Amino acid sequence: MYAEFQPDLILLDLVMPGLDGFGVMDALRPLIPAATYLPVLVLTADITPEAKQRALASGAKDFLTKPFDPTEVLLRIRNLLETRLLHLKLEDRNRILEAKVSARTQDLEEAQIEILERLALVAEYRDDLTGRHTQRVGQAAGLLAGALGLAADQITLIRRAAPLHDVGKIVIPDYILLRPSDLTSEEFDVLKAHTTIGARILSGSRFPLLQLAAEIALTHHERWDGNGFPQGLKGEAIPLPARIVAVVDAFDEMTNDRPYRKALSRQHAMETLARGGGSQWDRRLVEMFTATQIARAAPKR
Repeated sequence: MYAEFQPDLILLDLVMPGLDGFGVMDALRPLIPAATYLPVLVLTADITPEAKQRALASGAKDFLTKPFDPTEVLLRIRNLLETRLLHLKLEDRNRILEAKVSARTQDLEEAQIEILERLALVAEYRDDLTGRHTQRVGQAAGLLAGALGLAADQITLIRRAAPLHDVGKIVIPDYILLRPSDLTSEEFDVLKAHTTIGARILSGSRFPLLQLAAEIALTHHERWDGNGFPQGLKGEAIPLPARIVAVVDAFDEMTNDRPYRKALSRQHAMETLARGGGSQWDRRLVEMFTATQIARAAPKR
């Protein structure tokens, strides 16, 4: 009956054949949400302190002793229903406030993400006039993370953090970024600094997204064989998100025009990845990337 009618008030005797009032309250307890105020008015001839204490502990809100006066019954019912109504109004107001807070929080999160995306674009426009490289890397990194079976929240973090991998390029001089020929060793050292600079730009945050972005920015040029930069990390000492970004970033750079060379074919790029699996990149990630539709799904500019 409770499930069917969803009452606003229950009047309940204690002494009944079969299931008594205490048993009814015990059976109702798991059906009533904890935050719900559902008054139970106990009608009983048992006025002992033990009975009252047990009834209150079982969920009763008020008592009427038999024999009872009808006028008093109606007054107790009205008072309990008024309290019930006030509680329902408070619940409605709280729901409205929670919805507003949720909407504001969502707006703030979206604004933060948009700011980060625009920050990534600022760096990307230095050597990619389309500004699409960061978006493609983020999309492909999320797809590869999903193919690895990572948790949904981790996939989302990687997809959103990956576009910031080259944010340190903001401070690299144009004559180095846009050089159509090979760099000198000194110039290459300057270029390599974009990893540590990007990490410094993004570090110190308490937000997981920026923490992950700082980690990727610092380590996405490490190599599986330990010959990368800036720390010379090797194998699984390189964070998994950075290994993911390293693969998809290399593929995207190879298959799109860069200042120093024209785009390679996708087949050529995948063959290059395969040759570098186990030395430059994580072989398992390369094999998964080339075996799935991720590389084929990544749009060209």
